[in-house]
Amino acid sequence: MGWSLFQLWYASPLPFMLGFGVLNDTQARAIHLGFAMFLAFTAFPALARSPRDRVPLQDWLMAAVGAFCGAYLWLFYAELAARPGQPTTLDLITGILGFVLLLEATRRSLGLPMVIVSLCFVVYIFGGQYMPEVIQHRGASLAKFVNHMWLTTEGVFGVALGVSSSFVFLFVLFGTLLDKVGAGNWMMQMSIALLGHLRGGPAKVAVISSAMNGVVSGSSVSNVVSGGIFTIPLMKRTGLSGIKAGAIEASASINGQIMPPVMGAAAFLMVEYVGIPYSQVLRHAFLPAIFSYLSLLYIVHLEAVKIGAKPIPATPLPPRHRLIRFGLGISGSIVVIAALYWGINGIQALAGPAAPWLMGLAGLALYVACIAYSARHPDLAVDDPNQPILQLPLAWDVARTGLDFLIPIVVLLWCLTVEMMSPGLSAFWGTLTIIAMTATRKPLVAMFRRADPAPAAREAGRDLWQGLEAGARNMVGIAVATAVSGVVVGTMTLTGLGLMMTEFVEVISGGNVIVMLIMVAIISLIIGLGIPTTANYILVASLMAPVVVTIGSEAGMTIPLIAVHLFVFYFGIMADISPPVGLAGFAAAAISREDPIKTCNQGWVYSMRTAILPFVFIFNPAMLLMDVHSWPETIWLCFTALVAILLFAAATMNWFVTRSRWWESLALLVICFTLFRPDWWLNQIAAPYELRPAEEFMQLLEEAPAGTQFRFTVEGFDLMGDEVSKTVNLRTPEGSAAERLRANGLSVVPLGDGLSIGPVNFGSYAARIGLEPGLDVTGVLVRAEQPSPLWPTLAALAATAGIAALQLRRRREALPA
Repeated sequence: MGWSLFQLWYASPLPFMLGFGVLNDTQARAIHLGFAMFLAFTAFPALARSPRDRVPLQDWLMAAVGAFCGAYLWLFYAELAARPGQPTTLDLITGILGFVLLLEATRRSLGLPMVIVSLCFVVYIFGGQYMPEVIQHRGASLAKFVNHMWLTTEGVFGVALGVSSSFVFLFVLFGTLLDKVGAGNWMMQMSIALLGHLRGGPAKVAVISSAMNGVVSGSSVSNVVSGGIFTIPLMKRTGLSGIKAGAIEASASINGQIMPPVMGAAAFLMVEYVGIPYSQVLRHAFLPAIFSYLSLLYIVHLEAVKIGAKPIPATPLPPRHRLIRFGLGISGSIVVIAALYWGINGIQALAGPAAPWLMGLAGLALYVACIAYSARHPDLAVDDPNQPILQLPLAWDVARTGLDFLIPIVVLLWCLTVEMMSPGLSAFWGTLTIIAMTATRKPLVAMFRRADPAPAAREAGRDLWQGLEAGARNMVGIAVATAVSGVVVGTMTLTGLGLMMTEFVEVISGGNVIVMLIMVAIISLIIGLGIPTTANYILVASLMAPVVVTIGSEAGMTIPLIAVHLFVFYFGIMADISPPVGLAGFAAAAISREDPIKTCNQGWVYSMRTAILPFVFIFNPAMLLMDVHSWPETIWLCFTALVAILLFAAATMNWFVTRSRWWESLALLVICFTLFRPDWWLNQIAAPYELRPAEEFMQLLEEAPAGTQFRFTVEGFDLMGDEVSKTVNLRTPEGSAAERLRANGLSVVPLGDGLSIGPVNFGSYAARIGLEPGLDVTGVLVRAEQPSPLWPTLAALAATAGIAALQLRRRREALPA
């Protein structure tokens, strides 16, 4: 409870308004880790045979020492700042003890895999001189190791722990409280009401509920456990095998990590690593996530067709009434969304400085009105997964019992995407809204039902206490994971391992981009085995993302940085369903009581459509809504990409209109490739880019449309003295050429007839893509004239129609006369 209250205080504007309790990032990270280490030893027993009814004395002792070591940078902040790089004996003892206890806290809360990974990097730090030549370094002393890892923000207290303390905690708390107030059950019942009448409806419910659960959950295993206890038995009741039911739930749950608007903790780390606002991360991640879920719905439909599954009977209504309800539901939703958007904008425009107060009052009035309406209807019963569903409820009958659950989600999304607040402040306002709801919802319902509100108020108080408590408990593992993964990041900066990994992969792949990407995907999967999503992303982003950027640019490809990070992120989360240690698959198998390895294998088959998407947007960044400039272009892109991913699912399932022949599945894969990358066929006919001289750099940068990728080539020697030749891209926000250079953290200086890269701002976008002072600009790449990509796209769609006609005729011939 204390940890939750501290995080709310730290995220709120109150410290700055009141003038006390203001903490800088380093101090907040130290307090955050102190809480996490204390709770790791008091909440997680050491061994399977350890007592569960009390905390042993030795655990209290380790908790106290761990909290002291974790909070050391806060307790002695002034003293440490006065002697940087000169650790005392107490500093060294605290660092050694803290590191050992952090590993033990990791073992208790996360298991051995993360501990083993961390120890491998520690061995590498101390034994660098004994390593193979390609990854060899001079090694480090114990004092240097402790100073780097524990007394600076380069290691344990680095960016990852900073993201955990700044806003991940509040997003986890937001989701926990939203579930506590009843929104989780409401979302599940809404999914059942909307999709249960379809063939394979319960499995489709699992997919949709996992997508909705992704809004409030930061863990694929958490998604499986919270939703799977309902959906897996539900799927088994309709004829799906336990293995397929568990695999569908696990496959849907890992995709909750890539589903905007929350995307788990890793998305907020992506903001720091890529250097773009969170709203842009959401924009780029939106289409792949939606297509991944739609293709899984299609896979579920194909499985239902194969087994002849029947839909759950819906509440009988005359067709005219059903059509009216559907129309009112769609039109009403559009009207409500439009009214909210224009209403809030109108209040802001008219009220000026008083707008926040007026919006607060309007939100309060809307909340009370929703509660008053909900109170007129019976509470939503919790679904019993062990009982058959005899008849589906009507969607509006479910929706009207919890319309107020949408208010905190709207607050969160509005702050993130419209007000462009930081993720931490957005999460604070969203969490404050759900805290107010938790404390008042039950008493208000009781009042509107003319019942005694006192018992309901006491129950609401218990719910709030338990929600704040559970939110902090759920954060222990994430906080410890981000801290211990700092060891990997610290190793990169201490030993230069990042550059060595680039050279290693480049040697093995021979500079071939496809081979390199496959290697990076495999390494990301291996690194992620048995490791939570957040720590997993930190590892793969630190080790693998720079490899893709460097080798891609040296091969002449301009891969956007966000595409690189989404690539490694996707394969990192795929580890959660990859045998032999797929955590999400294992959790689903525990619920379905089936073989975990078989569940993971089946889940991998279902997840292949997710695995193909990263390769697509590496070569076709338009999938990330980059270089897309009009609504017709966006709609056409969405249509072709959706058809492509559905065809890929049909090919991997060997079923389109009916069971496919081998050549039909192969043809569907070729069509899928064509729809995803029509430019590949055109590139075989004409070069995609024209190289213009470096003298035109500033003019072409000035003329480049806003929001496009400005590509150019550089050559020269890097800071290590190695010769480099690469292709890079700059972002082009609104503004002049000089303003665009400043936005990228870059400057150029004339050099004879050409240009040279001038000073590059530390941590800027230009630095992240590998630009260094002194490199010469050798040319600018401008789009060349090519035939329209519509031609290969239309040919692919025509071929799809041909295969569909063949299979439809075959299916008709197979039907009994």
